[in-house]
Amino acid sequence: MQVLIIGCGKMGGALLSQWARGPGDFTVIDPFAPAVPEGVTLLKNDSTVGDRLFDIIVIAIKPQMIEEVLPAHVGRLAPGGFFLSIAAGFSIGRLAGLSGGKPVIRVMPNLPAAIGQGVSGLCPSADATEAMCASAEALMRQAGTVVRVPDEDSLDRLTAVAGSGPGYVFELARSYVAAANALGFSPEVARELVLQTLAGSIAMAQGSDLSLEELRNSVTSKNGTTEAGLKALNADGGLDERLSATVNAAYARAIELR
Repeated sequence: MQVLIIGCGKMGGALLSQWARGPGDFTVIDPFAPAVPEGVTLLKNDSTVGDRLFDIIVIAIKPQMIEEVLPAHVGRLAPGGFFLSIAAGFSIGRLAGLSGGKPVIRVMPNLPAAIGQGVSGLCPSADATEAMCASAEALMRQAGTVVRVPDEDSLDRLTAVAGSGPGYVFELARSYVAAANALGFSPEVARELVLQTLAGSIAMAQGSDLSLEELRNSVTSKNGTTEAGLKALNADGGLDERLSATVNAAYARAIELR
């Protein structure tokens, strides 16, 4: 499988770090990329590609660059190939118009893809075959979990939850560490306590058949410390309201970017 990656910024580089471990021949075009994983070909400009054709062309540039950059690569798609876009907010219809009606599969990954623990939403154009979707899913599974969605609105909603989600988690962890620090722990110890508590709790939830409510209750003794903390955290439903507002704000912005 011959794969051309146009651009290799933070997200493109995160995915490539996992893709390079698996099968496939990867070529990157990016004048600013300092380095790529071993075995990957890095080209600083597209004039050195020659007449090579690619089974998959990955669009990993900023959305505002696509209209200028993409048309030059349309002729490099092999028969039966497809475009795979990780560009947020650039619709399948707009991509198809720029690519001469070639099949397009949009993907929305998140940053933990860099360590093979990402979540990616996948939305194919109507003309993308099942074989194309299977190839795209296999590629994205190298970087974590893949969820296929039926339409771009679903992809926008997934973006609001999972695509932007690491930012929410890092912010919650930052606030939690600050609270532990204010309680008297050093910044280093506070960070270790919080991150390991989060990691252990998530691992436990992932390995359990119990609901999150049941798991929460299993640590909550009547009139105990956990109950006191939970009452301060969400007794008035404030946390639920804040998180609902968070994902809805992200979803609204995704709609604006279409």
